[in-house]
Amino acid sequence: MRNIARQLLLAHVSLVSTACVHVVSPYVTTGDRTQLLAPQPIVRFGKADRLRLPTIEVDEQTTYQEIVGFGAALTDASAWLIQHRLTDARRDSLMKELFERIGLSFIRIDMGASDFALRQYSYDDMPPGQQDSAVAHFSIDPDRAETLPILKRALALNPRLAIVASPWSAPAWMKTTGSMIKGTLRDDAYASYATYFSRFVAAYAAEGVPIFAITVQNEPHFEPGDYPGMRLDPAQRARFVRQYLGPLNSARILEWDHNWDEPNSPLAVLADSGARRYVSGVAWHCYAGDVSAQSVVHDAYPDKDAYITECSGGDWAPKFADNLAWMVSKLIIGGTRNWARGVILWNLALDEQHGPHTGGCGNCRGVVTIKSDGTVERNEEYYALAHVSRFVPPGARRIASTSGVDGLESVAFRHTNADFFVVTLIVLNTNATAKEFAVRAGGRTFRYSLPAGAVATFQW
Repeated sequence: MRNIARQLLLAHVSLVSTACVHVVSPYVTTGDRTQLLAPQPIVRFGKADRLRLPTIEVDEQTTYQEIVGFGAALTDASAWLIQHRLTDARRDSLMKELFERIGLSFIRIDMGASDFALRQYSYDDMPPGQQDSAVAHFSIDPDRAETLPILKRALALNPRLAIVASPWSAPAWMKTTGSMIKGTLRDDAYASYATYFSRFVAAYAAEGVPIFAITVQNEPHFEPGDYPGMRLDPAQRARFVRQYLGPLNSARILEWDHNWDEPNSPLAVLADSGARRYVSGVAWHCYAGDVSAQSVVHDAYPDKDAYITECSGGDWAPKFADNLAWMVSKLIIGGTRNWARGVILWNLALDEQHGPHTGGCGNCRGVVTIKSDGTVERNEEYYALAHVSRFVPPGARRIASTSGVDGLESVAFRHTNADFFVVTLIVLNTNATAKEFAVRAGGRTFRYSLPAGAVATFQW
């Protein structure tokens, strides 16, 4: 009898939820900034469209990858600005906005210094000429003042937050250059470097900050001249993962962590069966190539996940409208339609001088800008992220939708809320004029008109 009663209750909930989804809630951002994630009047599903408008078909029954989250990198620069540039009240307000109101749920941190740090360091620095093969001097003390407090607060606000960690360089004593600048990993340092990773993951876990995944090396085919970096070719990465990191590490291992233009590099690592068994997925950057490279690798190894782990805007592209459209098209829509389980932009926060940084990009833009007077400006990256992060929680699944219909790009997701399904559809109008269109889902249709270059999130 209890089972029958439960089945009747679930059937009732299903009927109620079906009735409720006649209402669609739209949120819109326009390129001229007159509307910024602005709620619009609700629209209602009706019967079949009789005007034969361009139609986006949403199929809630065809599902794809499960979503981990959307967010940005908490670089040392970002953490320092949030911790020291803001008053306690403004810091608390910004953190609640980022991790509660717009629901950022995927964060990248640097293991040691990146270019966006206040100094160059690792977790095991030694005097010149000395080594520490047992990694006995390892310490995450450099993260205690800013990074760890911010991460702990973010986890308190969003317990489903996933953190991926990336090194820019091994400690100098492990490298061929004896420096964190340029060079590669010494042949006799592979075991020590694997221990370095293992101790990092364990140290963070001891602080109550679990690491979801690590990447083997940030941009392993690039050796910058003025900030930490390290070259690791595919054979080196495969050897490191197969013999050292994989057997020792407890977090997921992500391969590549570089641009779309070299899919053959992660494919070479995955072709090594010994390394492949330890690799959970492939991390991608946006600075060269096309997002379709993610599908090339996915099609070859469908059991390996995809993630976008870095993409930055900056003064080289100053137009809000163009940047908003590009990021939504290539990262949010294109990234997830090409199997990304998560999207992480570059710096969560920078100041109005594009820093602080110790080299590298001198005109990058943060998701937010924290100015010298303590005020916060929300940039186009913020709105591109918020159009998905606010509505698509971890655990949601991408579902089928048509895209490219009369210049309308789209991606759709479904998640469960209180025993019924919630559908989220993101639409970008790439046309130079407003476009009226229809959306058909479950045999019902609604109509909408979207301004030129605008992005809309629809939820029902």
